[in-house]
Amino acid sequence: MKIKQPQPFTFEAGPRAVLLLHGFTGHSADVRMLGRFLEKKGYTTHAPIYRGHGVPPEELITSNPAEWWEDVKNAFQHLKNLGYEEIAVAGLSLGGVLGLKLAYSEKIKAMIPMCAPMFFDNNTQLSTGFKQFSKEYKQLEQKDEETIKEEVASLVGNSQKLFEALGKTIQEVKNNVDTIYTPVFVVQARKDQMINTESAAYIYENVESDVKDIKWYEESSHVITMDKEKELLHEDIFQFLEKLDWKI
Repeated sequence: MKIKQPQPFTFEAGPRAVLLLHGFTGHSADVRMLGRFLEKKGYTTHAPIYRGHGVPPEELITSNPAEWWEDVKNAFQHLKNLGYEEIAVAGLSLGGVLGLKLAYSEKIKAMIPMCAPMFFDNNTQLSTGFKQFSKEYKQLEQKDEETIKEEVASLVGNSQKLFEALGKTIQEVKNNVDTIYTPVFVVQARKDQMINTESAAYIYENVESDVKDIKWYEESSHVITMDKEKELLHEDIFQFLEKLDWKI
């Protein structure tokens, strides 16, 4: 069965822009509803898809965090090329990590990390999500259970290099969050079972921003952008953006 591949999106609206970054094993659908919501509120949004994402898991383990970082920088430049001078960033999970890196590497308007990991456990956290993603992808391909079991085991066995690189990226960003001075709104789901939720407090306490806030969403799990409190999250992000000192 051929699976329809997701695409990046750009929803052009007003002069203020928001770069939306998806999570590990995810793609632009992670942040599409948020993008549409902000578009209706007059914000332009753009969401890339990192290399190895939105495609079979075999392709994911041949990509790496250095490529994803390059994809994020290119997406940021895409908005600048379209003429947007003031760009805020909102990132889910891995997207939050890469967004925080952008916050101390480039001049951005604000950063909204959502369920972004700062602590990495290869055995029990993001790698568990990769295993589940691989299994579900194989089921979509309508493969039999035995084939799925064998292929997932092979993928997990061949993913060690990727997870080592991912762990180093998370550690690098964790070590540099205290160099972030841009406004930050930390978002964390209380029922997040994918990451260590102490990450949220770590980000909030260590960024040097004069303007910063943190909010816990009591009924949400890791993919908070698509969970039961998504409408509240959308409104909170909009209100945070509205309080920023935009030139236009």
